[in-house]
Amino acid sequence: MIGRAADRLKALVREKPHSKFLLYYVFYLITFFTLERVTKPKYILHCALDDMIPFCEWFLIPYALWFLILFGAPVYFLLTDRRDFLKLCFIMFNGMTFCFLVYLIAPNGLNLRTEVTGDNLLCEIARLLYTVDTPTNVCPSIHVASSVAVDLVVQRSRRLKKRYGFRTASFLLMGSITLSTMFLKQHSVIDVVCGIALSLVLCAVAYSPWMERHSPLSAGSTVR
Repeated sequence: MIGRAADRLKALVREKPHSKFLLYYVFYLITFFTLERVTKPKYILHCALDDMIPFCEWFLIPYALWFLILFGAPVYFLLTDRRDFLKLCFIMFNGMTFCFLVYLIAPNGLNLRTEVTGDNLLCEIARLLYTVDTPTNVCPSIHVASSVAVDLVVQRSRRLKKRYGFRTASFLLMGSITLSTMFLKQHSVIDVVCGIALSLVLCAVAYSPWMERHSPLSAGSTVR
């Protein structure tokens, strides 16, 4: 079974050589956990709006869905549309790399977390999340930037142009994931705004007239 799966993977790479961009995730995971270990926050982020947002464990659901979107969206576009896949890789992976550079040059963190006192399952998971994911390296928010990147590509996809339900669901999911980072006290409003701005800038570059004319990012929208 393993050998058969390996053969299918090799066939997919031969058929879609651009799938190699997904190897970026190896770099992402190694860099993320390395920076978590070696950096200590030098700048603590906070704004008045942060104090107005209460903790709400129910936002753990959309927050967790991000992990599915992070890996699932590129695979979906890989299998359905080369142009959308390349646009997403450009926006999302460049955004992550920029975030890592910021974390390295200006290590930042939060002091927003309060004690989770609820006794339901979501509160238990939230307490576990707090022990695993430290409040460091938060601005810009990769959680937010990558979610926005996915939705920007969905909204601009030629293939999904008439799939209004799909596009609406994508927008609502992106919005709920963004809100979840603040309601779980994982990110400051500052982190969220910077994450959104980062993906918007990269989207403007990816879909700029020059890129549309000259870049392989815009090569044939096709299910190949």
